[in-house]
Amino acid sequence: MQKNLQKRQNKRITLSLGSLNLILAIWIAGVLNLTFFQHVYALTPYQGIKAYLFIAATVVILVAFYNFIFQFLQWRRSFKWLAVILLLLAGLSAYFVSSLGIVISADQIQNIMQTDHTEARDLLSWRLIGWFLLMVLLPILLLLFMVSIKEQTYLQIVRHKLVNALLSLACILALLFIFYVDYAAIFREHRSLKGLISPQNTIAASYSYIKHKIPQKNQPLLRYGLDAHLLQKVVAGQKAKLLVIVVGETARAESFSLNGYAQDTNPLLAAQTDLINFSQASSCGTATAVSVPCMFSGMPRVEYDEQLASHREGLLDIAQRAGYKVTWIDNNSGCKGTCDRVERYVIPAAITQKWCQGKECLDGILIDSLTDYLKQIAIDDTQPRLLVLHQLGSHGPAYYKRIPPAFRKFKPTCDTNAIQGCSRQQLLNSYDNTIYYTDYILNQLIEVLKQQSSHQTALWYLSDHGESTGEKGMYLHGAPYRFSPSQQTHIPMLIWFSSNWQQSNPGQYGCLQKLKDHAVSQDNLFPTTLSLLNIESKVIDRHFDLMQQCSTTESG
Repeated sequence: MQKNLQKRQNKRITLSLGSLNLILAIWIAGVLNLTFFQHVYALTPYQGIKAYLFIAATVVILVAFYNFIFQFLQWRRSFKWLAVILLLLAGLSAYFVSSLGIVISADQIQNIMQTDHTEARDLLSWRLIGWFLLMVLLPILLLLFMVSIKEQTYLQIVRHKLVNALLSLACILALLFIFYVDYAAIFREHRSLKGLISPQNTIAASYSYIKHKIPQKNQPLLRYGLDAHLLQKVVAGQKAKLLVIVVGETARAESFSLNGYAQDTNPLLAAQTDLINFSQASSCGTATAVSVPCMFSGMPRVEYDEQLASHREGLLDIAQRAGYKVTWIDNNSGCKGTCDRVERYVIPAAITQKWCQGKECLDGILIDSLTDYLKQIAIDDTQPRLLVLHQLGSHGPAYYKRIPPAFRKFKPTCDTNAIQGCSRQQLLNSYDNTIYYTDYILNQLIEVLKQQSSHQTALWYLSDHGESTGEKGMYLHGAPYRFSPSQQTHIPMLIWFSSNWQQSNPGQYGCLQKLKDHAVSQDNLFPTTLSLLNIESKVIDRHFDLMQQCSTTESG
């Protein structure tokens, strides 16, 4: 047994700690960051041999940077387990950067922390497994079982570390001095590039998430809009209001034929009368975890404080305080804290059996749930109501799973979650089919509301954020807002009013219709909803109240 152990040890490659640090730096910086170098190459001002020299210098700088860091981080006893952690972080983040064009940021870390197992499963693919085996697991196994660290005295290790650190620093300074103007121009105009460098992107983003975004525990609830009240109580013989807000998922405005898209993704909504389509709407964030709390918080995007929103009352609390029955109906991964103090509708088992496989349900469940909810309202009910329906919508990357077979209108399709391997047309067709299904869902919800005789009804739909489908090499969503493409921030938004609502609230439809081509956003949801519901409060920012804006337009 001892001989076998000796043979295995003899087969190992023995390397000094300095050599191992350099090899690890070359693998992480030079191999796993090829996508970063491709982006830099596309932005370089040089051509031909000069461009290649510039990229070579960039590679050397990044290798030297990691090698410099490793001199202080990696020691003989800690080298292997720290290297395993770094290889895991670098390898996995490099996959999402290279395959899906994702920029790793604090918002992406937040998405990971709030992702349920169903969403996580949709990200698994044979492409990811193959990458993990080759680019992550294989280097780890080689390191653990094929490499031995050379025995050196403490003084030898320190001396070699100092030499390596100084040489690395000298390389960095010399090359930065030579190409300073070029690097300054590139990184000043393209700050998102740092989100492509693995694993520093994951480490920096995680630190930012912990410092700025992680919810603080045991925070006291801050009351908000305590003065909220109805301007006019519902009297006998008068119909109360019932507003349905549909929060979409990952739908982008440019894929709505209502906004001029070539493929007819909105045939049913286009035929609906009394529908107002806002063609220039934008989101508060590029991920559900940001946009949903933001739109209900009462804070505009530029002033949005995530920590404050996590423990302060919002739109639903204020509407409830004013006298509305507020209910949240969910077919997504939760309300991100916005519905914690209002009723959450429990979907009956018969409805879930019809629409769900496991824990994932088609959005048709929302139609049946709304119908069931409305059936329970008495014909003489005078309780004003606000309902929020949260779609699964167009959540990627498994777009093909979001629709019933009958809604595969556009073909050929991308029937895999490894969407980067599909053709451009296949991917667009699959995504467009989810929009086509959303068109059906919204149309049916409107038809259900038309039949509600006990209330004056209205529906407001807006997506939480958009989606990239390969434009400029980017997929999915969650890019830092200031660098995000329009596909992730330009969202669909529309409002429908029943004839009863219009008769009881003359002028609202015509007023909002005049703003349909104006720039609007999720900032408008909070004040405009309260205005439409005849709720008065000092917390309403009239600047973002669309009813106030169109009144100002008319008076001007």
